[in-house]
Amino acid sequence: MEVIRSTCNYCSIACNLDFHVEDDEIKKVVPTKDYPINEGFCCTKGLNLDKQNTKVHNPVLPLMRGEDGLMKQISWDEAFKLFADRVLDIQSKYGKESFAFISTGQLATEEMALIGHIGRNFLGGNGDGNTRLCMATSVVAYKQSFGFDAPPYTLKDLEESDVIILIGSNPVVCHPILWSRVRKNKRNAKLIAVDPRRSETVTNCDIWYDIKPKSDLTFLYTLANILIEKDWIDKEYIEKYTEDFEGFKEQVKDFTLDKVEDQTGISSARMLELAKIIHEGERVSLWWTMGINQGYQAVRNAQAIINIALMTGNIGRVGTGANSITGQCNAMGSRLFSNTTGFYGGGEYSDPARRKRIAEVLDMDEEMLPTKPTLPYNVIIDKINSGEIRALWVVATNPLSSWINNLEFKKAAEKIDFLVVEDIYADTETAHYCDLLLPSANGLKKEGVIINTERRLSKLNPVLKKKDNELTDYDIMLGVGKALGMGKLLDKWKTPREAFELMKECSKGMPCDITGVDYDSLKDSRGVQWPCRKGEEIKEDERRLFEDNKYFTPSKKAKFMYEDVAQVPIEPSEEYPYLFNTGRGTVGQWHTQTRTREINDVSAIVPHRGYVNINNELAEELNIKENDIVRISSPNGISNDFLVKLSRTVKKNQIYAPMHYIEANSLLPSIFDTYSKEPNFKYVPVKIEKIG
Repeated sequence: MEVIRSTCNYCSIACNLDFHVEDDEIKKVVPTKDYPINEGFCCTKGLNLDKQNTKVHNPVLPLMRGEDGLMKQISWDEAFKLFADRVLDIQSKYGKESFAFISTGQLATEEMALIGHIGRNFLGGNGDGNTRLCMATSVVAYKQSFGFDAPPYTLKDLEESDVIILIGSNPVVCHPILWSRVRKNKRNAKLIAVDPRRSETVTNCDIWYDIKPKSDLTFLYTLANILIEKDWIDKEYIEKYTEDFEGFKEQVKDFTLDKVEDQTGISSARMLELAKIIHEGERVSLWWTMGINQGYQAVRNAQAIINIALMTGNIGRVGTGANSITGQCNAMGSRLFSNTTGFYGGGEYSDPARRKRIAEVLDMDEEMLPTKPTLPYNVIIDKINSGEIRALWVVATNPLSSWINNLEFKKAAEKIDFLVVEDIYADTETAHYCDLLLPSANGLKKEGVIINTERRLSKLNPVLKKKDNELTDYDIMLGVGKALGMGKLLDKWKTPREAFELMKECSKGMPCDITGVDYDSLKDSRGVQWPCRKGEEIKEDERRLFEDNKYFTPSKKAKFMYEDVAQVPIEPSEEYPYLFNTGRGTVGQWHTQTRTREINDVSAIVPHRGYVNINNELAEELNIKENDIVRISSPNGISNDFLVKLSRTVKKNQIYAPMHYIEANSLLPSIFDTYSKEPNFKYVPVKIEKIG
């Protein structure tokens, strides 16, 4: 029996797993013991990674929708020709930007780079990823504050902190391997959760700050003001290594203790308690996830967390940091190497030096390179519905379910001239509307590199052989590129290895420099965090950024970023009195459940329809009982039916809905952060009616 190690391609922790394979069949999946991330442990999703395309029939050859509306099988050559003919014809009639693509953080880095090369460099269209749904806020926050998208931490910091503050984050469910590092903490750390809901993480923390939904910025500015007024700040660090602290100090001075309880639900005494804990902590780390990222003022929320770390000197040291926890397995790869919001390896499209460098590495005319960032996800959908975008290529994602106000995407899917879906499953909600289905092989048959939440590169190795006519996403993209007539522009992209070498060269001299990473050496390794420059000796498995106190801004100093607290876009009213929130349901559920529905242990315990958690006291007032059906309506003009699960984890006027069901996201209006354009998934007022 052969043992093949590969990387789990679910969440951003990127555990390594040992697959025991015999006769091209996986007999056993075992977490890799000596990998520094998961150290012999993983969640149920990783243990069941072999259960993909095992119960659900999926075609190997492409499917094309005929004039009768039915899908029929065609060859790969026919599919590639159809793609090229339709897209080029549409562009000839309506212009380059009539084509767009939407990809995902579930692809390997090389696949992200290749689709960016095809869709942006060659076709001149726009292309965004569903990284926009989870990590765009952190990207923008870090770029504005630090000068580069640079999560500074290593997971080892969780073991070395004496104060751990989790804000809008539920790692017990969403990142259980990360939580296992908290459990290994050597310093008896005080665990603090800031969350409107009594989540699984809250129940495992020492202190819970149960703030009102979307009062985060007021809470954080008040906390900052207390620290300043009490002189519990690191003046030397502020003076030497930051910019515009005085402006921030002026911004927060009116966020006083006499107002805080009314605005956030947290008493002045408890605010003082938290400030004192931070002041007395030697190593304070602050961590956030989607509760912060997915909001209408999300970037400034994230930067308020960054500001607290900076002003107290809790950054660049062991056990500290302003640390965003990434969502998808390769969102970090998408952020830096997808060619969508910045050039490969980071940098701006308007920077002449970067333009020259990328053109040289890719051996192409500089004039072909994009001149601006992509249109964001929401604008792509709006432009489909307005008739400006006529062809869309959707890769490894299911926006008809996952997108905010998802009926807007349904309109787009029905309206667009040519919709291509590339996925390992043919039966997603989005695939039902496609004109061309390109079935791809799952991640167990892929080769490539994934970059995890702490900047660690690890290897995807083929565990199983591809069937006859079975193609990976990389194979499919190459076929599309050839059919489009890219010719010599694909000469350096023949294999994932070649694409990785291109990305290495593109990263040279950038903060994320990976020129010292050897592709072959990644296999069965302990992974490598960026930066890893050529010729650089790396002695430690886990490294953090900013230990030298030098940032990536022109001044080499971190910037305090801030602005006024924005008004809530839609206030609760007499008609819509309850607050609706969304998030992960269980450890075993993932996104739209396309893959995890095949895990028996998960399917056996989760409801097969959309459900909501309602507080017992509210349910009694409304005469609602466990397993009743209720209709929930929002100002979005949408009403959906949900199964009721009573729970005291939510407060009386709040409703919590797992995001994995198509009913949840359609209730949410199209509201986005000003800077990151990340959707406001976490807040909308609703009304409830019992219907059965």
